[in-house]
Amino acid sequence: MQEESEIRILGIDPGTNILGYSIIECTGKNISILTMDVLVLGQKEEMNTKMKKLFDKIVNITDIYKPDILAIEAPFFGKNVQSMLKLGRAQGLCIAAAFSRSVPFVEYSPRKIKQSITGNGAASKEQVANMLKRILDFDEIPQYLDATDSLAVAVCHFYQQSSPCPKTTEETKKQRKTKSWSSFISQNPNRVRQ
Repeated sequence: MQEESEIRILGIDPGTNILGYSIIECTGKNISILTMDVLVLGQKEEMNTKMKKLFDKIVNITDIYKPDILAIEAPFFGKNVQSMLKLGRAQGLCIAAAFSRSVPFVEYSPRKIKQSITGNGAASKEQVANMLKRILDFDEIPQYLDATDSLAVAVCHFYQQSSPCPKTTEETKKQRKTKSWSSFISQNPNRVRQ
């Protein structure tokens, strides 16, 4: 019997005032929450200080939990350009922190994440949190919904992938070869009718 592979996914809902993060461990179809919390950076602190704390926190989480991949929410396009730039900085620092520990990343749009969890791409934060509570059976919804948003990103990645870790270049090439028609014919001559 083949052993089920285990994967750890770091989910992040980036923010410059409150950043949500979670780690899930997936074995087969089972998902366990290892941690789900927020980093409260506050509104009054200087941006340099916030960004340093953010970077250090993600490096620390990565060192402790050793995730296989970072799944992060992509910035959404709003009317406030300054907010978008700040959010983009936060996202970039999270990705850089993961890269500093050789952890690859994937990003998902807010709509894709909500659709994946609730079936509705326009679901509210509360609807996402309640659905996750039902799916993963945790005790209570956290005070800051940024925590459950980060969990939603991680679970979304798990749902989207048949293999949640990106394949190496060699594996990808090998897979492409086996999917070509001529390769199939050469490997299965008895299955082709003349």
